[in-house]
Amino acid sequence: MTGSPAATVTDHVSPRTWRKVGFRIIPLIGVAYVMSYIDRANLGYVAAPMSRDLHLDSAQIGLAAGLFFIGYIIVEVPSNLALRKFGARKWVARIMLTWGLVTGATAAVDSAATLYVARLLLGFAEAGLAAGILLYLTYWFPRRQRSWALTGFFLMIPVSSIVGSPLAAALLTWSQSLFGIAGWRSLFLVEGGLTLVIGVLIFCFLPDRPAQARWLGEGEKAAIERTIAAEAESQRGHGALTGLREALTSRRVWALAVTFFAIVFGLYPLAFFLPTMITSITHSVDGAADVSSVLLSGIPYVVAAIAMLAWARFAGRRSAVVATGVPMAVGAAGLLLATFAGSGLLFIVAVCLSVAGIYTAMPQFWRIPAIGLTGTAAASGIALINSVSNLSGFVGPYFTGAIKTATGSFTYALLAIAVIMLVGIAVLATSGRRMERLDGKLVP
Repeated sequence: MTGSPAATVTDHVSPRTWRKVGFRIIPLIGVAYVMSYIDRANLGYVAAPMSRDLHLDSAQIGLAAGLFFIGYIIVEVPSNLALRKFGARKWVARIMLTWGLVTGATAAVDSAATLYVARLLLGFAEAGLAAGILLYLTYWFPRRQRSWALTGFFLMIPVSSIVGSPLAAALLTWSQSLFGIAGWRSLFLVEGGLTLVIGVLIFCFLPDRPAQARWLGEGEKAAIERTIAAEAESQRGHGALTGLREALTSRRVWALAVTFFAIVFGLYPLAFFLPTMITSITHSVDGAADVSSVLLSGIPYVVAAIAMLAWARFAGRRSAVVATGVPMAVGAAGLLLATFAGSGLLFIVAVCLSVAGIYTAMPQFWRIPAIGLTGTAAASGIALINSVSNLSGFVGPYFTGAIKTATGSFTYALLAIAVIMLVGIAVLATSGRRMERLDGKLVP
């Protein structure tokens, strides 16, 4: 806010310092986030061969994908409160070590029932990572810096798909000869091991607060800490929520939760079912088709990464509501186009639009809650919003798989996801604007 204490102090932190913070913090937490999305989406990469080996149908794969989010939803708010108490270094490392062990153990599943148990345990183990990192970023970046910082962080989601697709394809192709086990089993083992390694790196190198960063000068530490403190004081002066109960019972927090639910509702069905969708539309069923569909499924995420970077340069100078709503509309349009796709090429183009829209909206959305939440309210409110959004991770894949099983096509599922995103745009237009007015201005 122009003329506010936060703005005055922020001016004393040099661009060079913010770049240093970004280069030191975002890649480290970004790698953790990359692994979390690879571990969530790996079921989609191996859905076809796993289904053949374990005799699973689309509804069972969808249920297994969605069960992950039950534990995630239950533990999300307590996990974020624990992160605030114990610090990000210890808590994020704990999350990664436990979920790495569960992911590795998933290689041993031999039925739908054991797969369901593994996915439930994975959700409990990983719960709180995303919300915890979003809270952690508020300890380092004030409002003026959050558009690019959040974009840099969320850029890791499409990167996870870009990295995960060829990794999965390679393991599906060569795992039997290299490890003597099915490719889908080796995928869980390799990704579990990588997660454990990154958890150790987080524990060793992630500072909890600017004051603990050995790579910052004393003046830089003090300037950043003053900036964050001044902005929090300014937020409280404008009526920002500060307490646990306030955040959990606030209508505006719940409205934002509904909005983010709508944004990510299409994310997980595409993550889990996109290779299967490609195989279905190209009418291929052999092992080579498994690999080619996995590789093709990485293309939309390359487009999404480019779109996120391009949009961030424009969005930082615009209202967060506008910066979120426009890509949401693009995402919905892509889903609608996908329902009419009669060829593999047109379907890939439509999915590129949809995935780019969804991923580009996500970092811009998280500029909004930070306006009206601070302290304990920020920890609990961010966790609540993310927890509700993860309900879509349970409903979306199961819903998509069930419709595919019932109709033999993904068309109606894609249409329903587009409608839900349009409803989310309507909620954003009202609740988001109210949150921005809390700040005393609407960004031009």
